Amino acid sequence: MTYAENGMPAKNPLSAQIDLSKFSTDDFVPASAEEKAQQEVMGESVSFFKDGLRRLMRNKLAMTSIIVLLVMVVAIVILPMIIPYGYDEIIRVDGSRDRHITNLAPFQYSERELEYMAETGEKLFPHVMGTDSLGRDYFVRVLIGTRVSLAVGLVASIMVLIIGLLYGSISAWCGGVVDMIMMRIVDIIYSLPDTLMVILLSVVLNQTLDPLIKSVAVLNSLGTNMIALFLVFGLLYWVSMARLVRGQILTIKQNEYVLAARTIGTPSGRILRKHILPNCLSVIIISVALQIPSAIFTESYLSFLGIGVKVPMPSLGSLANEARGAINTYPWQLVFPAVVICLVVLAFNLVGDGLRDAFDPKLKR
Repeated sequence: MTYAENGMPAKNPLSAQIDLSKFSTDDFVPASAEEKAQQEVMGESVSFFKDGLRRLMRNKLAMTSIIVLLVMVVAIVILPMIIPYGYDEIIRVDGSRDRHITNLAPFQYSERELEYMAETGEKLFPHVMGTDSLGRDYFVRVLIGTRVSLAVGLVASIMVLIIGLLYGSISAWCGGVVDMIMMRIVDIIYSLPDTLMVILLSVVLNQTLDPLIKSVAVLNSLGTNMIALFLVFGLLYWVSMARLVRGQILTIKQNEYVLAARTIGTPSGRILRKHILPNCLSVIIISVALQIPSAIFTESYLSFLGIGVKVPMPSLGSLANEARGAINTYPWQLVFPAVVICLVVLAFNLVGDGLRDAFDPKLKR
């Protein structure tokens, strides 16, 4: 690089930049505090979602909860493939069943396992959370139970999102008599006692769908109770989402850009897809994030009551129900699933609160 007499870099003849050789070092002074503040005001503009993500990443509780959930998802996917025990497998030692392997404490081996390891020198995989009353590894059952509960929560939330979004959009966009009739149906469903209706629907659907589910291999692997749970969530828990979407659309469709789109003859479906629903997306995401822990908790207490997932498939609620009778003798069998339920529900609630604080315009300072 060549320099001019004043020590500044000389301009390249083909360069379109300012010729620094015409300036001295005294011409460049540090920016004042007022100029720096002006630069911050005139900084790069960001989109709504980019700004929301920045605000979310500054929320330590929400980010910690996201990390906890990611670690949990990785654990329930990878660890069952590493652990040599199955969730429904009664542990056998040297090909034969060990009667003394039931209700072991965490990291404890049975006498026969200790003898086998002493004779063969082979190290058996430890029972991290002990075993249950039938001699099955409890750690694997908790992992699979967490997987089932998370799957139920996610699928139920997606069903609630789809049904509530479609119903609320149609009701708000049509308005008039259509909106009145649709909202009265929502009011009727909303007034029903949740717990009683969930139990009744689960029992009725369980008996009605059993022949159909057994004839389909994929559905039979999930079990009648699991399918009934999904249908219960789809039939009952979409009303809050429908009300939320309806309220948002009623507010947004009064804006000028929606009126302009209608004036030029834009189809109603395109207006909903391109102009209205994207402006409701932040509120919908927050609602779905808060719906997941509610669905997980509902599945847990249904399984606790004995109308949850199909035996021997475990869930966190069914594991807690099985451990309830031996709480005084083997309290850890109740502690482990209860702690996981609390951890999952708390993490999702904190993530939902973080999303609300980040994306709700009314909460911006």
